[in-house]
Amino acid sequence: MHGESPRHRLNTKSAALLVIDVQMALFSRPTPIYKADDLMRNINSLVEKFQLSNALVVYIQHSNNKMLIKDSDDWQFHPDLNIKETDPIIHKIHGNAFKETNLKQTLESRGIEDIVITGLVTQGCVKATSLGGKELGYRVILIEDGHSSYSKEAPKIIEKWNLKLGKEQVELFLSDEIDFV
Repeated sequence: MHGESPRHRLNTKSAALLVIDVQMALFSRPTPIYKADDLMRNINSLVEKFQLSNALVVYIQHSNNKMLIKDSDDWQFHPDLNIKETDPIIHKIHGNAFKETNLKQTLESRGIEDIVITGLVTQGCVKATSLGGKELGYRVILIEDGHSSYSKEAPKIIEKWNLKLGKEQVELFLSDEIDFV
């Protein structure tokens, strides 16, 4: 139909939304997150869709000994995220959220086959988790307007990784194209 975005319909029982590293330190870098307001709006729109459909939303939280020191203010999730008490939180120390975490078990225990990826940063943890999910046999959907970076080259980086990941059979959709059957 003219004027409407095409819809990509997911099954609420087999799909999960991963919100990767939307943490305070990444929003306070000298170079700001590219289109941070749009990013937060798009992520929260998806979170709301998933929550209203009783589909799984998983928050991924990175820690290291530089800017994301566990339990520090910078390590905390962005306050605008709409996290429910029942949403699982996975703590990680590697770029790939599947490496040395219980993410795979969390998804398997709920029968998840499709993962929808959003978050930070494009060329780091978003890329690594997308590829990690493909390696494990998940259907991976990357939200084109749902990931970003704090690089001055962010628009080019986002475009580059959307193209590269698309070539790796990661499906690409805009946030408003995702819906449920």
